[in-house]
This record gives sequence, structure tokens and C-alpha cells, in this order.
Amino acid sequence: MPCIWYILQPRLKDLIMQLCGSVVNLRMYSLRVDWKQLRPMILKRIKNRSEKYLVKRMIPVAQEVVRAREILTEGVSMLLRAVPVHSCKFCPEVHVGAMAHQMKTCHGFKRMIKDRPHKWGPGGLNNILVPVEAFHLENMCQDEIKHEQRFDFNRVPAVLELCHQAGAEIPDGVLYGRDELCTAGNANNQNFAPFLPDELRLIGQRTLEAWERLRLGVTKLLLVYPSKVCENCSEVHIELSGHKARMCGVFTFEGWRGEHKWKKAGVDDLVPQNIVWHQRPHDPDILVNSGRDYYGHAPAVVELCVQVGARASPQNNCMMKEHGLAPPIQRDKGT
Repeated sequence: MPCIWYILQPRLKDLIMQLCGSVVNLRMYSLRVDWKQLRPMILKRIKNRSEKYLVKRMIPVAQEVVRAREILTEGVSMLLRAVPVHSCKFCPEVHVGAMAHQMKTCHGFKRMIKDRPHKWGPGGLNNILVPVEAFHLENMCQDEIKHEQRFDFNRVPAVLELCHQAGAEIPDGVLYGRDELCTAGNANNQNFAPFLPDELRLIGQRTLEAWERLRLGVTKLLLVYPSKVCENCSEVHIELSGHKARMCGVFTFEGWRGEHKWKKAGVDDLVPQNIVWHQRPHDPDILVNSGRDYYGHAPAVVELCVQVGARASPQNNCMMKEHGLAPPIQRDKGT
């Protein structure tokens, strides 16, 4: 028996350590905690967490987005002096070109009607680059905005707010500047600016490249700094969680005001494409309602640049239907 005990004793010790090891290695803390001493430490860690949240590798990306946005805004403002833009007075429809289309696609302010002809007027910068604003925060990790605090924060472009949260240095004149309508493009759409065709083509190509860099940079930033968008009114908030301001429905001509229903935002929520009809070389001068199934579409910025001779990227070919069929010619019944 003693020999068997000496043989089994090491194995019993290993078995006991395996069963009771997790209990033996636990640290025993006292239930008496002095929260008065821990409170300053907790508040200091919460205050400094915004500095740790900043990703240094994304700072050049945010700065590139700011530069691309400046080039894009300047290029679109110059192209509006040469290419007329029309906007409907009763719906968000926009047409880029000398002659506005005659398709019956107007649905009014509240979408109460449909299949009505548009009432066109002169368009401007905000019809091509749709402004999207958000609350300006000091840092990404501050307290959420309450409903009664909605007037205590400034509204800035959502793209610039995202770049600011990512660490880009933005001057106050650029950050708080509003995207106003282009006076030259809005006042006199029919007078062409003194630009040569080659100059317009270079401006359009540079603007188109800035548009693609802007969307690519915003896509990269959203992977690191998630933002929120409301499903009902497209309100955007650059933070981990949305604000509590009850403004849902105010900007969409609705009669109710409630809390936002937040979801993860994408690049189209911060940089809307504003899809318009694309007029191809083999299409008629005026797009009519009977050819709606044959015409292509394109983002407003892309269509504006293509009108002056810029080459769009291949990713837009499917939407633009460059090699698609032309609408059939309608002949008179008497012929």
C-alpha cells in the first residue's frame, strides 16, 4: 500500500491543481471601496479616452478628403458658368444640360402626386453637391446631445465634421462656411464663361478625380469612425451613437416631430450622389417621356464633368448606358 500511495500522490496533486487552480489564483478584493478616491481617476480616464481613440494613420486620409472637397467645390463652381443646370421648383429633380427634359416624373413636396411635368428653374451649386450638415462636437467621446441642447451646438458640413473627428486641422473659415448657391451659375445660365474647350475638359477631369478621391476617403474614414444616419429623415450624426434631439420630420415637410431612428451611415449618406438623367450622344436633344426605359443615369457631378468632355470611370458605365439602344423614333400617323 505505501508503494501505491507514493505512485498516486503526484497524480492526485496534479488533479487537485487542475480542479482548484482557478479558485486558488483568484484575487480577493475588499468589499469596502472608497468611491471618493476612485471618482477623480475615473473622470480623468473618461476625459482622456478621446486622445486614445484618435487613429494617427487616418489623419493623412482626413486631410486628403478636405483638400479633395475644396477642389471639388471650386471645380463645380467654375463648370456651372459654362454648363446650364435646371432644378424643379416642386421636387428635388435636377437636370444638367442646355435643354431640360420633358419627362413627367415630378412628385411634389410631399409625394402626394406623381407623373406630373416639372416646372424648371435655374439651378446652382447646392443642386449638384447636396449639402449634408451635422452637429459640431469637440471630440468623439463627449456626452450625447439632449433635446434641450440642440441650439448649443453649431451645424457644419458632415464631411468636414468627420475629418475633424479624425484629426484633420480645418480652418474656422472653411469649417463654418456655408455651401451657398453659385451666383454666376444661378444668375445667368445661358451665358457661357470665357473658357476654351480644352480648359473646360481639364477642369472637368480634375473635378471628377476630386469627386472620386472624396468618396474613397470618406469610405475609409467610416470604417474607423462610424457615424449614424436616421432612417426616416436622413439626419446625420458623426458619433458612435446618435443624438437625442427630437427633430425627425422637420426637414422632410412632415407634420410630426419625434426621435430619430438611427442606423449605420454610409458614404452615400454623407456624400449624396444626386442621380440625374444622362444624355448620351445618340439621344435626342430633349429627353421625352416615351424614352425613359432607354436613357441612362449618372451622378450630378459626373454628368456635369462629362458634359465638358471629361472621361468617367468605368464603374459608371452600367448606370450611364453608354452603349445602350436609343429610344425608337415616333412617327406621325399620317406618314
